[in-house]
Amino acid sequence: MYVFGRLSTRTTKMIKNWRGSFCSYCFVLLLLSLLAGGQSLPPETKNNCTYAVTIETTCTKGAETSNHVSLRFGDTNSNDILVRHVNSKHVRRVDPLEPDVLDDVPRKPFQACVVDEFEVKGQCVKSPICYLYLKLTGADDWRPGFAQVRVLEGSHLSSDYFYFRVYLPRNAWHGFDVCDKKVTPFGIKHNRKVFVKKPYQVPY
Repeated sequence: MYVFGRLSTRTTKMIKNWRGSFCSYCFVLLLLSLLAGGQSLPPETKNNCTYAVTIETTCTKGAETSNHVSLRFGDTNSNDILVRHVNSKHVRRVDPLEPDVLDDVPRKPFQACVVDEFEVKGQCVKSPICYLYLKLTGADDWRPGFAQVRVLEGSHLSSDYFYFRVYLPRNAWHGFDVCDKKVTPFGIKHNRKVFVKKPYQVPY
């Protein structure tokens, strides 16, 4: 029986039960939307890319090294990727004529007459990679042949080959920058890159 201005006990319980079910339903919907949104990010919000770095060591006597080698590369937009110990990123030995994996046994990188591949993760470049530097830290010498960086998420951003073919100076960056070049009467002039900004560091 109804009383003016008040609801029966049964009706009050039904309203309370409906409110509880509705709140639970909203919570489940919110949880599902959060889980679905966290599974994958759209490409435009992706901050990290994977790079396959190929480095050749020449066949010259004494060309190999067991020292630490650092690597840095980037594009015209000052996206600078720095790897302080590229030795630890070693993936495999490769043959330029036969790109298949030679073996699955971990081997020491930078041996004479060997091409090594390294996998590096870092911020994504926005334009093709146009500079690459190597730094040798240690007591022995190293004579690299060529180096190249492939962007696995976009081959159009990969670098050309950078040819060294000299013994690297120790504890100094040595490499090539073809980002800014000017045509002069004496040939093509490349501006030397000066690293003034704090670089992005690839985590170990």
